[in-house]
Amino acid sequence: MLIAGHTTGSFYLMKFIFPNCCLSAYPLVLQLMIEFAPLIAEKLNIRKQQAETVLNLLAEGATIPFIARYRKDRTGALDEVKIQQIQDESKALKAFTERKTAIEKSIREQGKMTDTLQDKLDQALTLPELEDVYLPYKPKRKTKAQAAREKGLEPLALLILEQTPMDLSAAAGSFIKDEIKTEEEALQGARDIIAETVNEHETVRARMRKLFEETANIQSKLLTGKETEAAKYKDYFDYAEKISKAPSHRILAVLRGFMEGFLRMNIEPVEEEALELIGEIFIKRSGASADEIKKAIKDSYRR
Repeated sequence: MLIAGHTTGSFYLMKFIFPNCCLSAYPLVLQLMIEFAPLIAEKLNIRKQQAETVLNLLAEGATIPFIARYRKDRTGALDEVKIQQIQDESKALKAFTERKTAIEKSIREQGKMTDTLQDKLDQALTLPELEDVYLPYKPKRKTKAQAAREKGLEPLALLILEQTPMDLSAAAGSFIKDEIKTEEEALQGARDIIAETVNEHETVRARMRKLFEETANIQSKLLTGKETEAAKYKDYFDYAEKISKAPSHRILAVLRGFMEGFLRMNIEPVEEEALELIGEIFIKRSGASADEIKKAIKDSYRR
């Protein structure tokens, strides 16, 4: 049976991957689905045809155990683990595609989409990368940086970021008017803007993710007065370990103790290493401007 030029199996495949898609859009969705199979195949080191076959079988209502046991001739004898991975990857790609579409729509509605920005979105390979590109355009509650911009302090922030030799005190003083009463208030507003700039910088966020993944420690300490109630977590009353090497049962135990209100938990790398990595991106030379940027970087990191 044919529906809109596609087989019934393809119809149900579309409903499986894109349940909210209308029938008239299925040709475009099918094209996206065809693009998914090579990506899944490459990541899982299988043939494209194997990925397509499994997705079609799942869409037709077949269970993973059924496919693994009775459709070996069609899948190339893929086991349940690999079939589950194919299903998981298809769902992840679906989530990524839907989020990318929503982000593009949001940016266009703001009138801020450019060819360069579209290229950045197209080059993003993961949801975190996609969100990093979107972050500066994401609607947000009023921030300290927005308040500082409304007071006319963005030019001062940009001047500081340029780090050209200047009398910073005099530069800040030129912004004293209306709500800005002192040089320090002007500098604080500029630092708020710089801190937000640092926080939304794609390279900074990528470096921080990598640093946390590779070097962060998970730490836990007992909350005051909880000794008796938290007895089962005594091994974690004063605990610290590199999270990349910590067994999953220890991480889960710390999380349980934290959620139950017995432990204080912290996950972070050495702060100095993080600040140094960020500084490499923003600090060009020593001087008064660099000192202000360093303060803004520390503020951004600790927020």
